[in-house]
Amino acid sequence: MNSFTLALSTLVGTIVGAGIFGIPFAMLKSGIVPGLFYLFLLGGIICLLHLFFGEICLRTSGKHRLVGYAEIYLGKQGKVFATLTLLFVLVGTLLAYLILVGEFSEIVFGSFLPFSSTVFTILFAICALFLVLSGRQLITRIEFFTNILFVGAIATLIVLAMPHVKSFEAPLFDFSNLSNLFLPFGVLLFAFAGFEAIPEVMSFLRDRNARTKLNDIIIASSVIVGLFFLLFSLIVIGVSGSATSPDAFSGLIPFLGQNIIAFGALIGILIIADSFLVIGNYLKNSLRHDFRFPTIPAALFAIGIPLLLFLLGFREFIGVIGIVGGVIGALEGILIILIFQKAKTRGDRIPEYSISLPVVVLFFIALMLATGALAELLF
Repeated sequence: MNSFTLALSTLVGTIVGAGIFGIPFAMLKSGIVPGLFYLFLLGGIICLLHLFFGEICLRTSGKHRLVGYAEIYLGKQGKVFATLTLLFVLVGTLLAYLILVGEFSEIVFGSFLPFSSTVFTILFAICALFLVLSGRQLITRIEFFTNILFVGAIATLIVLAMPHVKSFEAPLFDFSNLSNLFLPFGVLLFAFAGFEAIPEVMSFLRDRNARTKLNDIIIASSVIVGLFFLLFSLIVIGVSGSATSPDAFSGLIPFLGQNIIAFGALIGILIIADSFLVIGNYLKNSLRHDFRFPTIPAALFAIGIPLLLFLLGFREFIGVIGIVGGVIGALEGILIILIFQKAKTRGDRIPEYSISLPVVVLFFIALMLATGALAELLF
């Protein structure tokens, strides 16, 4: 199996996660035109941030993660800020996935396995722990095959849904509640971001001495994910119209029947499993390389802390992704821009690619992220 396919599968599998389920609802509430504007704008911005992070990785010798790069280029204060941001982003994302995976598993398997969603979540976390301990190579191969299953499931859903697509009932603009104009920002930022997979993909390509360039993987994944989000959202809105639900699938029940619940839940499990494994492995490796944790304690921390928060009662999915995507995700993007500027002049190796943009463009991107985060808090 060639390196390009495996690396692309890893990055796409990391990006396409639980956030996808909130996109149709957010686009409906803001209006189709603002929703499409956010989708293309944030898709482009996140692609650039992924390229920035990739160049940071390639300009720096050794194996590091975001915290390590922040310490190298921004000093101790940068490391503290990056540590707090990383922990909130990764732990919050893993917590969001644990919330959904238990609910989805109960829908799919509950008829013949009499477990509660909490039990399913715990079982999933235990399985994930063993896979994260196994390392990146095994996870990469698992992701390739689960992504094939996922694409097949989505294709089936599209075939089932297409005959039910009607004239759009969704407004082009919705001025009845201006705060809804900011709704897609946090959801789409959460959905598009896949920073955690960039160092993993780079290490994978280096380990295999692949000729494939990291920037080609990043650009290809951005195009695939953007088109997928667009197609998925338009089909869901086209079928369920004003009845589009926050989880995307329950609003389709009147049109596609009760079986769509189990089918949609199965898709959700595939998406979540892909992203959860890569992000969990990233957090484990960050603890190993940047904080000198032994492998087993690092894996236990990466999987155990989100599970502990879940067991303590943090189970509000929308609240979790709103904060992680809209606020913490924006701070992570700004941090990457700051590191990127320093790495341009202080990196200790020649990168395989280099992105050249005027400083004013970097400032404008950071300003948009900061403004969006503030709007997320206010509205």
